[in-house]
Amino acid sequence: MKALRREILLAFWKVHVLHHAAEGPIHGQFMLDELRRHGYDISPGTLYPLLHRMERMGWLWSTVDPYGGKRARRDYRLTEEGIQVLKVVQEQVGELYREVVLEAPAGEENVQSAE
Repeated sequence: MKALRREILLAFWKVHVLHHAAEGPIHGQFMLDELRRHGYDISPGTLYPLLHRMERMGWLWSTVDPYGGKRARRDYRLTEEGIQVLKVVQEQVGELYREVVLEAPAGEENVQSAE
């Protein structure tokens, strides 16, 4: 169950990153704190590769303070492509919410256990 939960939550983490990067520059520690605030248990060893992957995909771009020393903070911003990705995600999340939450049948009789 842990692997399944992690695979699904990985997509949610990406959506959070896109959302917050659209509001302004973000950095890793901010995202760790923000995701933890939402109840996600994510480590720096998971988040930083995720941010780097999103940058390689062209969704984010980053800058490093040249005067920040050896461990300078890297700020991430949304690219134009990232804005387009976020728009698609927003539409899809809205559709998913309507189907899964608003149109969900009452009760748990239709839910099968994964155990």
